[in-house]
Formats: sequence, C-alpha cells, structure tokens
Amino acid sequence: VLPSPDGPAPSVSITEIRQYLRAQDIPFHDGYSCLHTPSLFTGDRGDQPLSANAPFTLFIDKTTGSFLCTATLAEGTWQDFQANVEMRLCGITPIPPASSEEMEEEMRQAREDARCIWERALPLWELLDEKETKDTKALFGISQVTDATLKRFGVRYLRTARSLVFPWFSPQDGTLKGLKLLRVEKNGGTITYVEETLPRFDSYRNLFGLPLIGRRDTELVLTGWELDALALHQAAGVASLALPRGASCLPPTLLPYLEQFKRITLWLGEDLRSWEAAKLFARKLSLKRCSLVRPGNLQPRPLEALNQGLNVTKILRSALLASHKSIVSFRQLREEVFGELVNTEQVSGIKWARFPELNKLLKGHRRGELTIFTGPTGSGKTTFISEYALDLCMQGVCTLWGSFEINNVRLAKIMLTQFARRRLEDQLEQYDEWADRFEELPLYFMTFHGQQNIKTVIDTMQHAVYMYDITHVVVDNLQFMMGHEHLSVDR
Repeated sequence: VLPSPDGPAPSVSITEIRQYLRAQDIPFHDGYSCLHTPSLFTGDRGDQPLSANAPFTLFIDKTTGSFLCTATLAEGTWQDFQANVEMRLCGITPIPPASSEEMEEEMRQAREDARCIWERALPLWELLDEKETKDTKALFGISQVTDATLKRFGVRYLRTARSLVFPWFSPQDGTLKGLKLLRVEKNGGTITYVEETLPRFDSYRNLFGLPLIGRRDTELVLTGWELDALALHQAAGVASLALPRGASCLPPTLLPYLEQFKRITLWLGEDLRSWEAAKLFARKLSLKRCSLVRPGNLQPRPLEALNQGLNVTKILRSALLASHKSIVSFRQLREEVFGELVNTEQVSGIKWARFPELNKLLKGHRRGELTIFTGPTGSGKTTFISEYALDLCMQGVCTLWGSFEINNVRLAKIMLTQFARRRLEDQLEQYDEWADRFEELPLYFMTFHGQQNIKTVIDTMQHAVYMYDITHVVVDNLQFMMGHEHLSVDR
C-alpha cells in the first residue's frame, strides 16, 4: 500500500542531494542512475570524515534519494541517510534502518525453506538415467543448453515438483538467499511456465547470475528470464543477468548492482510488451548507455535463438541505441512501422480474458490512453472496473488503485472474491490459499480516502510508476477525488 498513512515521504531533488553531500564533506561520484559514496555502515567509525580512498559501496538513487549499501545491504530513505550522517557526526555508530521483527522472522523462515529445497534438488546431469535428463531438458526447451552452462549458473532440478531450481546467491559472501522454481504446465497444445519464488517476490532482490560478474566486466546483456541468461552466456560468451520479475518491473533497489556497466543491452523477450518494458527500463538505467534488441521473426528471445541456431552475437550487434535524437527520418522508423504491421494484435493492446465483447470495443489495454466509465450511483461501476482491472493484473499488468469512495479493505475483498470466483465467506478454510495467490499479483493501492489535493495524488502516482513500473492506474471516482465544489467551477 502506498504511500504510508502518515503521508508520502518528502521528495528530494538531485541538486539538494549533491549540496547536502558537499556540505557534509562526503566524497561522491556521479553514476548513471545513482550517486556513489563510501558507506556509512562499514570501516571507520565515529566523527572521522569519510575517506575518498574507501570503496564507494553506498548508492543513492538520483530520482528518489533512497540508498542501498551493497556491502552491508543496509537500505533506507533519504531521511534515513541524513539521520545516519547526523549520528555519525555525534560519534555514534550508524545503525541501518531495521525492518520489523515479524518481517525478519518471515525472511528467516523463507531462507530456511529455500535451503531445504536446494539440498533436495539435484544437478540435471546427476539424474538417474540419461533418458530422464533428456526428457527434462526437452520439456523446458533447454536441450541445446550444455551441462557446463547449467553447472556454471548452479541450476538444479527438483524431481518431486518437476521444477527447475534457480539459486539466488548473495554477491557478498556466496550464501544462498533464495530460490526461484520454474515448472511447465501443458494445457492441450499450449505450454505455460509457472514461477514461484522464496522469499516472496517483493523481497526477492535477485539478479540471476550476479555472483558470476567480474569487477572488470563493463558490458552486460539484461534479460527477462533465467533460461535466456543461460542461452546468452553459452551462445555469445557475454556477461548476462536475468531480472527477477521479467519484463514486468525493474525495482530501483537493483540499480546499484548495474552501475558498473558502461554498456547495457536489454533483450527482454520476443513480444511487444517486452519491447515497451525495455524502453521504460532504459530510461531508468540512463539512455546513454543502453541498447535494445527489437523483437522480430529473426530476433526471438535468446533461448529460442539458441534453439534455432541463429547467430546470437550478430543479433546483439544489431541492437538499437536507446537514446535517439529529437529528429528522426523514416529510415529509422521503418522497422518499427513494419513491426506494428506484423503484430497488429499486440499493438492493439493486452486483451481481456474475461470480457471478449470488450475486446471488440476497446481492442485491448494500451498504455497512455484514458478510459472513462460513467453511470448512475449503484449501477455497478466499481464492481465492473475492479474485475476489468483484475483481469489485466492477472496477465502481469502492474496496477495502481486509487479508491477514494470505498476503503481499500472492502475493495480488496471484492477483488479477492472475483479472483477466487467463489464466496470465500462460506469457505473460510480456503482463505489463506487464495490470499497467498492474490498477494502474488502486481497490485498496489493508494491510501487516500475522500477529497484530496490533486498534486499529492499525482506525486504519489509518479512515485509508484518509478518504483513499481505501474502501467495501469484506476481512479474511483473522480468526483470524490476532486471534492464536489471543483466540479461546478471547472468541469
């Protein structure tokens, strides 16, 4: 839920951050999306000034001011950072902002569960017979991926769950911090991949493949899927990482780990959504250093390219620079226009699964469009829009709700019922199971209620877009948000 009920954290500009660091004699470098400084939480203590010779392991996000120390994993807001600087000046050892004991316990439990699973999982090449290994590899479409590659990335197989297991090792000390399980579900002719993460994805700060990156690596390919990272490394020998949530979001806490790279190529997938996400992430990472691989027939996702025997290095070389000048010629747009003609279905947006009639009217959900639903009181606007938004959210569209009329608890109850498609009040023993599944959705709620200052609401929306890569915002309803007196004056 965002922001916290005591109001959003005061925003801070990059100029203010720089001025503060200079005033406090804190040395810093200007990075791509963060400022780098020596950490407050390591090395020399007390009222000594921070040394410019110390490793610069603390990263301050230029957009939000929040910080992360990659050496100690201490993180917090800009206000936390200032408080720690003040403590240091008073000779007190700074303490990283702590999460609640309940959260700590939950994380400990999740890591313990992850460790048990990891110990039960086997390397693929150690399965009982060759046939089982072959069938398993074929099921996941990784017949071309060698054992050496699987070994390098530490991929294992959990027989009981028929899942591949991708480890998340801490880049600091190599300990196991979590896992992602991937299994295949076949429904008729279609294959779907089902993922599960331990701990839950919101605290899953993993970049798969990070411990394999060397200090001297300056070029990186960023993918949206662990199997793509394997394929890229094998086919082109490049440093490759996979984002934990694929093309749906790039959490700002991961940006510090990407600061060392002078060039980043984004190859997130083979559909239009991945292409849109790549353009969005490139803005976060700094356009100057990003190139994008455009999805197309001869440029499928990396695993597919490996399976088809395509030249992966050649595809990487043809990546387009993300930073374009203000004027373009048709020659530069030519491929994009062709892409739109080929993918007319995708261009028209993400289709609703539950509302085929709506797809005929609106074609699909497209970013940058405004849809207004009107109707008299009690005609079912909120009920319908809640299902309409849930449908998209279940397809991975990151959604932010601003419910100014009914409170979040009631709204969440409606959405959970629609999600489970059953009356949970009659089957309370099933509540936890459905709530766990519902919690996995990329769904966020604003905590405003009743009349609000429009600037505060817009600021919160912008913050949510940066932090959670929100692509769908629902406001219910406009009259409540604005208060009644505004409507008569400026309709």
